[in-house]
Amino acid sequence: MRKIGFDNQKYIALQSEQIKKRIGEFGGKLYLEFGGKLFDDYHASRVLPGFEPDSKIRMLTELKDDAEIVIAINAADIEKNKIRGDLGITYDLDVLRLIDAFRSFELYVGSVVLTRYSGQASANAFQKRLESLGIPVYRHYPIEGYPSDIEKIVSEDGLGRNDYIKTSRSLIVITAPGPGSGKMATCLSQMYHDNKRGISSGYAKFETFPIWNLPLKHPVNLAYEAATADLDDVNMIDPFHLEAYNQITVNYNRDIEIFPVLSAILKRINGSSIYHSPTDMGVNMAGYCIYDDEAVKEASRQEIIRRYYKALAAEKKGMSDGAEGKKLELLMNASGISPTERACARAAFAIAKETGEPAAAIELNDGRIITGKTSSLLGALSAMLLNALKVLGGIDDKIDLISPYVIEPLGDLKVNHLGSQNPRLHIDEVLIALAICAAEDPNAKTALEQLDRLKGCQVHSSVIISSQDEDTFKRLSVDVTCEAMYQTEKLYHK
Repeated sequence: MRKIGFDNQKYIALQSEQIKKRIGEFGGKLYLEFGGKLFDDYHASRVLPGFEPDSKIRMLTELKDDAEIVIAINAADIEKNKIRGDLGITYDLDVLRLIDAFRSFELYVGSVVLTRYSGQASANAFQKRLESLGIPVYRHYPIEGYPSDIEKIVSEDGLGRNDYIKTSRSLIVITAPGPGSGKMATCLSQMYHDNKRGISSGYAKFETFPIWNLPLKHPVNLAYEAATADLDDVNMIDPFHLEAYNQITVNYNRDIEIFPVLSAILKRINGSSIYHSPTDMGVNMAGYCIYDDEAVKEASRQEIIRRYYKALAAEKKGMSDGAEGKKLELLMNASGISPTERACARAAFAIAKETGEPAAAIELNDGRIITGKTSSLLGALSAMLLNALKVLGGIDDKIDLISPYVIEPLGDLKVNHLGSQNPRLHIDEVLIALAICAAEDPNAKTALEQLDRLKGCQVHSSVIISSQDEDTFKRLSVDVTCEAMYQTEKLYHK
């Protein structure tokens, strides 16, 4: 059974208080660089069981009277139509999504800033679109020698060239659709212009991982390395913090590497800096909200295994060169774990070995394992899903939730009219069929009512699953892995 080990309410209260305290340390105006996902941090909810995916945005709502959101987007990312891998939408469309999401929480979005702007036509078009929607847009320009040429950066030819973003609140949250969007540079630019205007302001950083007051090799921090294996991020002891306070804390390589330069820029702008280390800059309080360390460790170990399976599948599909999988294997070794410790993977493998056909298994939140076999009408994942809904709804296993008289014509429609080579239904098609049956069948209705109980469950398939099924599981908030092998030996897999 999945144990809870993180106090979410304590986190929201502590985190908002810490940010208020930091605002006060800078005379009433703080630019907060907000890293990671604000609305849907499922990584944090997996490794810190009890953390809700929307905890950070709920924390910000505690400060909504003081907070103003500025969204930064790299103009070059607009030009090349950069896509968010988790959502499948371009960065510019994600800016619109973010604005809508912030507004739904009654948070004030003040403006959008185009960073590294150099006249890109697509950036100009996006600016016009935003302004037609009533959203102020500002431009920040590339600075030659950034971030090492401090004299050039902190000058009228550097940060001084940027538009000054007009803000009206004490907490300015700088966020973005993804990494490399220029959040830190935006904060520095604003501080430079504030200083010129005699306005006292400061900078802080909010990153959930790595958790600075957990050990370097704590599974939570190793799971962060697993999550960023494609970026080559490495957790490190913060040498600046150790020297200044004789205290061991954890940060990651990019923040440690840039700290001397960032510290020098802050001192050049304001004349001094309260920060002696990159850890000082952070405001993350997550480490203080863990109350069951063993539960958190186990959840993090499982996250590393899950990432490992996903990396191997990506390599098999030609989406990775294999380096990510090798790094994750090293992380598993460092954690003393193996892929066989994923319970649903063991169960799926056992059924596949027994039947000689693709199989799937789901671990429910109470620890029960439910499996699914491949049949002439249903794929293993669809069978597994229906079996799980039966178990959750207390429905007899012998009862057909969807009649073969419904499934067979749907399979015929797919093959003979829609050009599919496989008559078996994807799980979204199964759920649609189940919803239709639920109109008259109370068992189907009961099964359908169990869908919310699948949230957070773990699924494994003995073969690579389709992107269609993967997307449906994501919508159900189910974590899915698979073996790095295809069901057939064909070269083309849709």
